[in-house]
Amino acid sequence: MASLSSSNSAYLLLFVVIGSSILAASAGDLKKDLEITWGDGRAKMLNNGELLTLSLDKASGSGFESRNTFMYGQIDMQLKLVAGNSAGTVTAYYLSSKGSDWDEIDFEFLGNLSGDPYILHTNVFSQGKGNREQQFHLWFDPTADFHTYSILWNPKNIIFSVDGTPIRKFKNLESNGIPYLKDKPMRIHSSLWNGDDWATRGGLVKTDWSKAPFTASYRNFKANACVIASSGSSSCASKSQPSNSWFNQELDSNGEKRMKSVQKKFMIYNYCTDAKRFPKGFPKECNMS
Repeated sequence: MASLSSSNSAYLLLFVVIGSSILAASAGDLKKDLEITWGDGRAKMLNNGELLTLSLDKASGSGFESRNTFMYGQIDMQLKLVAGNSAGTVTAYYLSSKGSDWDEIDFEFLGNLSGDPYILHTNVFSQGKGNREQQFHLWFDPTADFHTYSILWNPKNIIFSVDGTPIRKFKNLESNGIPYLKDKPMRIHSSLWNGDDWATRGGLVKTDWSKAPFTASYRNFKANACVIASSGSSSCASKSQPSNSWFNQELDSNGEKRMKSVQKKFMIYNYCTDAKRFPKGFPKECNMS
């Protein structure tokens, strides 16, 4: 993750207890790390596990999830999105826990009419509460080639990045009464599905099924993360000196500058500025991040 710095003060004790990240997922064989979960054959592993594709037609979409469950980590995946007229389609790539008070960290890519930009939709849920949407126009064609979409999740913050450029952060402000994502292990999920009731121009543009099947492609998955076993034990239980900087990473001044530049140029929606949605005042974290 570019433009990040490390600090050992506030979380030194916690870091020593959790220790270093054990897992470094293989970028070469997705079969080892990901499992197709639905789609009735519409999701496929190709090239000996180097490539995974999800497809959507009028009957169904498709999806996969990680074989492992994580509690903090740096997650990278390269995606190439649905090309051409993808209006109505949603390609979702996210971390999520289970239960009614789930935690979740979302990348969602909202399809478009040919020639219009994709919308990258992001959200953060803590204890089942989301409503923290930020949306961006991507500054490249995400259908022409693969690009890397990254989530850094540690005790200090969550940072969303695209090709190493930070676009959003969600700080741990638990000391101010704002719940943080700190105690619910999460799996990686992805799906390609029909969201034409809202995805493109608020649902005004519907999916053109004559263009189906729609296909998104994935490769080079990497997770430097703490893996949680079914017993509840963590692969990061080592008490040796930690060696993985992601656990304490935050944006440095250059990273903050780059993020603000992206937000100024490409952000098209920010819940923290939507006065119509929050007439009684913005969520508390909007004035603290």
